[in-house]
Amino acid sequence: MDVPLWLALIVVGWLGVKLIRPPWWLIAVLLLGGYLLADSLLAPVIDTAVK
Repeated sequence: MDVPLWLALIVVGWLGVKLIRPPWWLIAVLLLGGYLLADSLLAPVIDTAVK
């Protein structure tokens, strides 16, 4: 069974919000921080660390 990454992220994110109930500002900071890190000079370093 092949599940697209975007679908898996949406499901895991939705379950996390429903079960853990983090504040909305924390979700916004994590999403914005991840977006900004992906476009920064640290992106190659993060990419090699993840792989």
